[in-house]
Amino acid sequence: MQYFFSPHLTTYSDIRIPFPTARLASIAIRSLSVDPELSPLVRRSLEIVKTSIATQNGTQTNGTSNGQVPGDDDDKTILKVTYAATTNRMLRVAVNGFFESLGLVVQVMEDLDEDVVMKPSTQGLEGVQGLQESRALD
Repeated sequence: MQYFFSPHLTTYSDIRIPFPTARLASIAIRSLSVDPELSPLVRRSLEIVKTSIATQNGTQTNGTSNGQVPGDDDDKTILKVTYAATTNRMLRVAVNGFFESLGLVVQVMEDLDEDVVMKPSTQGLEGVQGLQESRALD
């Protein structure tokens, strides 16, 4: 987190987004980390952290990806996003843009995820573009 500590970046925000599985959290972080922040006045950090709070030496700490036991990745289902910006307005604009991207990623997960694809559909295929042409070719 030393990357964020700068005299010019005075506004900070931590956002935690829970996912049902570690696989979906991993897909989200890989999808969202591709797009860098466009403004040099805003910095963003993405990481996956554990859902449970671990107790070590009598103090409570969040279990992050640092120093974990191998095979402990199944508990990492929280996407932690940290923003730093020069002004409240820059922070608000960046976080709003992030939530738009996050909404798109979650919608694609719901629409295309393999667990969802295998479930029976409640919607028909009427009106799907290109469906009539493919049936005509068969």
